[in-house]
Amino acid sequence: MNYFPIQYHEPLFRPPSEGRSIIIQVTLGCSWNKCSFCEMYTSKQFKARKEEDIFEDIEALLPYADQVRKIFLADGDPLVLSTNKLLSILNKLTNSFPRIQRISAYASPTNLLNKTESELIQLKNAGLNLLYIGLESGDDTVLDFINKGADHKQMIEALNKSQNAGLNSSVMIINGVGGKQYSKQHAINSAKLINAIQPKYLSTLVLHPYKGMDYLKSRIDVDFEELNQIELIEETKLFIENLELNETIYRSDHASNHLILKGVIPRDKEKFLQQINSILS
Repeated sequence: MNYFPIQYHEPLFRPPSEGRSIIIQVTLGCSWNKCSFCEMYTSKQFKARKEEDIFEDIEALLPYADQVRKIFLADGDPLVLSTNKLLSILNKLTNSFPRIQRISAYASPTNLLNKTESELIQLKNAGLNLLYIGLESGDDTVLDFINKGADHKQMIEALNKSQNAGLNSSVMIINGVGGKQYSKQHAINSAKLINAIQPKYLSTLVLHPYKGMDYLKSRIDVDFEELNQIELIEETKLFIENLELNETIYRSDHASNHLILKGVIPRDKEKFLQQINSILS
């Protein structure tokens, strides 16, 4: 029987690329938890865990200290915690695991806005390397009806601040989140947002409400019509056509995606468009 020394508060989520990471829950749930499309933490009430409980989890892993290379801080938005508390946790991690190579976490644009650049630099110097940030869309109309809590301009400010502090970002756009009515402006304005922030990593996922489309429609105040598979691919094409990036690793290989694309933009941009045109034709 396998034994793991930490008892998690479920449900527990992590990015696909953190599959080999140790997960440390520093918060439970999401402090915002109002996005209409997101059901990840609807069964949880947000709570910041006590430092002594977090440290107890870390100390339970000390017998495996030499094996730990990557750590992911959960749940939805650890950066809502005070900088001093985060620094204490990061220092505990780096002192406990001498061979650690990366510490990452989910982050929201709002929580980044609430940190100063100086605070983000402190977190970077303490060991935080990578932030996963769900932008979902770059279009203000879409961001408003999905109740994201930040607009296009605020997202640019938040991401540029974190990247100026030396933190790498992996950002996500949701294909189809604008429905048929806003598909074109969602694709174009999302590309404009990505161009303005030049992230290290970019991924697109497809809107896939766990509780069904009727439940999603009950949570938004616009007439929402779901895109079919071809329309989703057409939206992806428009998004990629409008990307102007220096060097961003792009992935469209989540379980929700109909079309698998993996490469670097701009190097592979034309190849992606050729793949898409081949499918559409």
